[in-house]
Amino acid sequence: MKKPKLLVAKIGGNIIENQEALDSFLQDFSKISEPKILVHGGGKSATHMANKLGVKTEMIDGRRITSAQNLDIVIMTYAGLLNKTIVSGLQKNNCNALGLTGSDANIIEAEKRPVQFIDYGYVGDITKVNDEVIKGFLELGITPIFCAVTHDGNGQLLNTNADTIASEIASAMSSNYEVSLFYCFELKGVLENINDKDSVIEHIDLEKYSKLRDKDIIADGMLPKLQNCFNALHKNVNKVHIANADFIKDHTIKHTTLSL
Repeated sequence: MKKPKLLVAKIGGNIIENQEALDSFLQDFSKISEPKILVHGGGKSATHMANKLGVKTEMIDGRRITSAQNLDIVIMTYAGLLNKTIVSGLQKNNCNALGLTGSDANIIEAEKRPVQFIDYGYVGDITKVNDEVIKGFLELGITPIFCAVTHDGNGQLLNTNADTIASEIASAMSSNYEVSLFYCFELKGVLENINDKDSVIEHIDLEKYSKLRDKDIIADGMLPKLQNCFNALHKNVNKVHIANADFIKDHTIKHTTLSL
């Protein structure tokens, strides 16, 4: 029997921080008739909040060091302000959404990242996704909205990369659904030349990824994003795309598609 389709979309700070862009995306996302899941980050908002509260934000290679103070800010920003703003925006568009952290209904368990060369603090690496609970929400016609917070099963909340959460959720749901994973950000896709916004690389497989990485065309924050893309494909996610927000309503626009 053919599996039903499922869309897992992830949005980041450049959409969340722009109210007009966020409203437009949520309108388009609400119109999707098939089951869908939304994952959101919010690092820029957390940094703004930390600055307001006089708490130092430390980043290493684009990754946030999550101290106890920063964890409090991450939780109240991601799970509170941003998550509920997105949920209410979807309700406005007649999409029955439910805001979640990984701790809710024990959906996403993680473990605190061990200290090797860098101590990332209260950062979680995902160990388990409870796909049956998510499936239950979807079957009730509820759209789950996940922020970038997980838990360790022992009462500790953890800051977890939103791209990774999207990849792991999409992978876990692939046993019951034909899953498409969409990473939505401000550019049209992965670019050949960062100074040319139209130089979209329309298809990247593992061999091409290796060549682009060796040439430093893919570098910095794009490296972990693509690693999450390939991780999802290895775990039977059907399609993975990187594109700007307009792709959610028009799949014919220029974008990047990933394959193994």
